[in-house]
Amino acid sequence: MKSLSLLAAAATMALGLGLAHAQSTTTTTSTWSNDQGTVFREYSTTKKYDGYTDPSVTPSVGMALPGAVTVYPLPDTMKMPDADRYSYSIVNNRPVVVERTSRKVVRVWE
Repeated sequence: MKSLSLLAAAATMALGLGLAHAQSTTTTTSTWSNDQGTVFREYSTTKKYDGYTDPSVTPSVGMALPGAVTVYPLPDTMKMPDADRYSYSIVNNRPVVVERTSRKVVRVWE
């Protein structure tokens, strides 16, 4: 009986860890359409937001942006679930979307 309880506790812990991992990795690049890159570029131009230029930085999904990169709120027209979790920037003329708290890149456009 005691080993059955231990097995049930272990299974519950494993399930909980799996759910916690799933919650922390739910951001995917498929949420963002290809057209949105153009929207970000145009919006940042109309707002006169400065992009970040450094040839040694190649933004890619999963990397944290350097602290010198300024991130901006998503445009009001960008309607999507959990929009307040994200910001965007222009890095080397490439629009990127980042998770606000971690500054990790979740989408990059050419």
